[in-house]
Amino acid sequence: MSSKISVSEVGRYVGQEITLKGWLYNKRSSGKLHFLQLRDGSGIIQCVVFKGEVSPELFDLADKLTQESSIIVTGTIREDKRSPLGFEMGVKDLQVVQMAKDYPISPKEHGPEFLMHNRHLWLRSLKQNAILKIRDEIIFAIREYFHNHGFVLADSPILTPAACEGTSTLFETDYFGEKAFLTQSGQLYGEASAMALGKTYCFGPTFRAEKSKTRRHLTEFWMVEPEVAYNDLDDNMDLAEDFIKYIVAQVLKNRAAELKILERDTTKLQATVDKKFPRIDYTDAIEILHKKGNNTPWGGDIGGDEETLLGEDYDTPIMIHRYPTAIKAFYMKQDPQNPKVVLAVDVIGPEGAGEIIGGSQREDDYDTLVRRMKESGLDPAGYDWYLDLRKYGSVPHSGFGMGIERMVRWVCGLQHVRETIPFPRMMDKIRP
Repeated sequence: MSSKISVSEVGRYVGQEITLKGWLYNKRSSGKLHFLQLRDGSGIIQCVVFKGEVSPELFDLADKLTQESSIIVTGTIREDKRSPLGFEMGVKDLQVVQMAKDYPISPKEHGPEFLMHNRHLWLRSLKQNAILKIRDEIIFAIREYFHNHGFVLADSPILTPAACEGTSTLFETDYFGEKAFLTQSGQLYGEASAMALGKTYCFGPTFRAEKSKTRRHLTEFWMVEPEVAYNDLDDNMDLAEDFIKYIVAQVLKNRAAELKILERDTTKLQATVDKKFPRIDYTDAIEILHKKGNNTPWGGDIGGDEETLLGEDYDTPIMIHRYPTAIKAFYMKQDPQNPKVVLAVDVIGPEGAGEIIGGSQREDDYDTLVRRMKESGLDPAGYDWYLDLRKYGSVPHSGFGMGIERMVRWVCGLQHVRETIPFPRMMDKIRP
């Protein structure tokens, strides 16, 4: 392993002379002092260059440093309670690896279009750094949760021969002369894995060709999808709630500094960990909307505005379940007590976060599934392997999908989902 010391580790070296490698984040000068903010990805530390302790040439070099120049700094670590890090460095030596010229993102305000055009550089900013570290924490917590609960990772293919959701939102591609599509979801394959492994999940990029420009939509996003044999809708809701609570608790525990950088009010995140999630029948949800002045009819879709209205009375996510059969996917199991609805659930985040999880109990009867496919305009012949799961040892089973970017957006308290992924893909954005 490399012996290179990172900024996050400097507290171990108080009173010692060490070398740090990184980039100049910012700089200010005051007479005989230059204050250099060095970042290395793990954190930012102030490096103080005192004219009386270095050569005139080195002091002059520090004065000429430009934003985002790559530098190597050697000096002694000392405590500094005024610093957010708690430490600073007294510089003894400075080397410039490359002097940056005309870095385009200055400390002044920039519009979102400019920042998105320079996304490859914007990632270096303090806020974007914090978001990506929280995203990393969420992904680590997801894998840790499933690993600790006996799930097996079984990833689904990205190239598929048929649709999982609506056919109008597929990205089509040529596959050696045969028509293929970028996956909308790994769920169908996840069901096959669950019949083999019992408890499984897939985790990867998914694609939706929706012509949507809302602050909640991307055309390429990451989704984690657990699937469990012998789980019904109630089991599925229990799993989703426990799963979300664990993820949020880990972020609160391990990424408090990053949440502070984002100025995130964590009281509702803590409420998510501490409180039971309300479970609301779709029919009751429609009545609630009517009382709030929203006239969505029974059978209508609950969209972003409706989700915000339903969630505004709670400081935790809420679970809306048993949606009308007519507006949900073919694979969702109809309620035996009321075939007009399916055993589906959406988890709606508070603070206008919208849907962060969508799931259901799956239809496990062969004949019913074939009928539902035909009603949805799908050819069962294209799903022969999926139908096999209902011929050879079919069992009740359920699962859900969580969009990582939606989860990151809510946890970080962001307005737009475009900041939740390093390089977002939207209708009008495929560069950089």
